[in-house]
Amino acid sequence: MKIEAVVTCVNYADFLAHTLPLNKPHFDRMVVVTAPEDRDTKRVCDAWRQKYHATDCFRSRWSEFCKGAGINEGLAKLDKDAWIVHMDADIILPPHFRESLECADLDTSMIYGCDRVECQSYEAWQSFFGSPEPAIAGNGVFIHTTHSPFRFGTRVQFPDAGGWIPIGFFQLWHADSKRLKYPEGHTNAGREDSVFPKQWPRSKRGFLPEIIAYHLESENAPMAVNWSGRKTKPFSIESVTKFPGSA
Repeated sequence: MKIEAVVTCVNYADFLAHTLPLNKPHFDRMVVVTAPEDRDTKRVCDAWRQKYHATDCFRSRWSEFCKGAGINEGLAKLDKDAWIVHMDADIILPPHFRESLECADLDTSMIYGCDRVECQSYEAWQSFFGSPEPAIAGNGVFIHTTHSPFRFGTRVQFPDAGGWIPIGFFQLWHADSKRLKYPEGHTNAGREDSVFPKQWPRSKRGFLPEIIAYHLESENAPMAVNWSGRKTKPFSIESVTKFPGSA
C-alpha cells in the first residue's frame, strides 16, 4: 500500500517540530509546503531530512492564507498514483495508522476522514507524551475513545451536501478518483478544505473509526482564530513559562 502526503505549514514550525518526526514514518513520500519567509519551517524540515517546497502562492506576506493553492503546489510534487493524504501541520497520527489502513480494505472511489482529540497546551501534550495511554488495547481489540485526557474535536456536516464531511485536518483519497486538484480562490483556511470533500457524494465519504488523531494547540483559542494567519501563542516551554495558567 503506497501512501503519499502533503502538509501545509506557514508559521507553524513550533507544531511541525513535534508532529513531523511522528508522522513521517507512515508515508512513502511526503512534502511540506511553506512560504519563502518561513525559515523556521525550513529548519525543522532540514533537521528531519524532510522535503519541502517554498512558495508565495499562500500570499502569507500579504496577510492572506490561500490554502488550496498551497496544497495544489504540494500535490504537484507527489507521484499521485496511489493513496493521498492532506493533513495539517498540527496533527499527529496514532502509531497504528498505517497498520489500520492496510487492514481496512479501503475503497479507492471514496474519500476518508477520522476523528481528532484536542490537546490545548504544550504542557498537556508533554504530560501525555511522557506517560501515554494506548489508543488500541486488549490485544488490538478495543478502540478507546477515552484513552487520553483530551476532548474530542467537532465533526462537521452540511445538510445541503448530504451530511458529514471529512474536514481538512486529515483527508485520505485515492488517485483513481481523478480528483487531483484542490479548489482555489479563497484567502483564508476556512473554506477550500470543506469544499473539496463535497465532490464525493455522502455514500462515498468514509469514516475511519480506528484512527483518532491528536490536534496540538498552544492554548484554548476560539475556532478559526488562525484561519487568516497565525495568531495564537507559540507551542513551547517558553510559552508555558511566559503565560502561566493561560492554556
